[in-house]
Amino acid sequence: MTRPSSPDVVVVGAGLAGLYQMHRLRGLGLSYRVFEAGSGIGGTWYWNRYPGARCDVESLEYSYSFSEELEQEWEWTERYPAQPEILRYIEHVADRFDLRRDVELDTRVTSAVWDGERWQVITDRGETVSARFCIFATGCLSRPKDLEIAGLDSFEGPVYSTARWPHEGVDFTGRRVAVIGTGSSGVQSIPVIAAQAAALTVFQRTANYVLPARNAPLASEVQQARKADYRTYRTRARHSMAGLLGAVPQARALEATPEERETAFEGAWQKGSLTSFRGTYADIPLDLAANGLAAEFIRSKIRSLVRDPETAEALAPSDHPFGTKRPCLDTGYFETYNADHVRLVDLRKTPITDVTEQGVRTTDELVEVDDIVLATGFDAMTGALLTIDIRGRDGLGLGDAWADGPRTYLGLAVAGFPNLFTITGPGSPSVLSNMIVSIEQHIDWITDCLARLEADGLATIEPTAEAQERWVAHVAEAADMTLMKHANSWYLGANVPGKPRVVMPYVGGVGPYREICDKVAAEGYPGFALETETA
Repeated sequence: MTRPSSPDVVVVGAGLAGLYQMHRLRGLGLSYRVFEAGSGIGGTWYWNRYPGARCDVESLEYSYSFSEELEQEWEWTERYPAQPEILRYIEHVADRFDLRRDVELDTRVTSAVWDGERWQVITDRGETVSARFCIFATGCLSRPKDLEIAGLDSFEGPVYSTARWPHEGVDFTGRRVAVIGTGSSGVQSIPVIAAQAAALTVFQRTANYVLPARNAPLASEVQQARKADYRTYRTRARHSMAGLLGAVPQARALEATPEERETAFEGAWQKGSLTSFRGTYADIPLDLAANGLAAEFIRSKIRSLVRDPETAEALAPSDHPFGTKRPCLDTGYFETYNADHVRLVDLRKTPITDVTEQGVRTTDELVEVDDIVLATGFDAMTGALLTIDIRGRDGLGLGDAWADGPRTYLGLAVAGFPNLFTITGPGSPSVLSNMIVSIEQHIDWITDCLARLEADGLATIEPTAEAQERWVAHVAEAADMTLMKHANSWYLGANVPGKPRVVMPYVGGVGPYREICDKVAAEGYPGFALETETA
């Protein structure tokens, strides 16, 4: 197939965002190239195949809304979809809309340079593609963070990363396994690995707030009821705070009686969803005292589930408020530590010093293992973008522009980088939302913008520095109203040494954010400089 060397648009990434963006570009009649570093489509759900990998948004909500026919024909099997099912869904969408043929797999974009008129995009295959527009669909959690563990290369056994799991799977039967990290991928994989391994040692630096998923097969009548009125549910999700269904709480924890709080928290615990627990009281994300009540309820549950008091106390988070780090949903996570062959090492008390040929050494002991699993997380939100050498006007590098933290206008575009768009970029709700809702909103906005530029004969669009600074200030102000800065989380880049500490996602809510974006478009893109000729 002959592909254009000078397309209108280059799209980087072929996950949920890149595929939908491609679909919308076809509708505009614009020429494009789509580059994907992986050997298959799917983005997050192509790479993350670790045992137990599962979405923490319910399947009936974690799905595209752009096609009513697609909604009706696809049948989900579980309340919370596992990685294989999500990938099958993505592949079904690609086949149904004939998207595969335009994705160039095993092709990594290494640089994108604005030459004053167009973007010169270079791939690791040595090709240079000249495009009017660059759209980065690189994902918020796609670049694994660099490792900080000395001696890892000296280990004689296999080392696996949850973010780059072998496609053929791994059999841990009879093996001594170390899992380093207890974030989402650790929480999901540890019970599955424990069911196989002869011995499992979990190395935890930060205890996590983990809620029960209550996952189950998806009842046919539940699915059919949703399909009968999907439009209503989709509209509610788009205008909600997190892109998820659920009532906005009005009551305040500090005004409730202890009995009322216990009933509300217990009810949410039994329902099994992040939105249920977050939706109990309005002051939980805003007030430390109110948050402390919710946090202590979760800690009490952990103590009741884990038999060994010392292990239970180590697993009970006490150094950050609930919700200021990504909470997790689990299936049997805490109960796993009751097994005789599973042990927790608290790295706050005995940090890892290095890895040797035989295993993992802490300040207290050498734990000999056959396999090491790294569940150590991502360089979130900016990592994938900054891995690419992106240079805007006058050779300005994106890394230099973001030296003090990411600066965008609406999370969609960056001053000094004409005709460049970031899908769910920093400064948008992104990781604090149902990602598919946010992905569709961004792509629809970008596509409508491109159509307007074409209709009006405009060559470039670029945020003004003033509008960008106002938006950055607004994002920071919104974050300051919450408890987000009370935790060293990846929301702030705190998991990556040397990364600026800035609250990267917009906490103002999916619905209010959508209204802001729609208003900008309706009013002719204030805050953007529009030019009829490149400058």
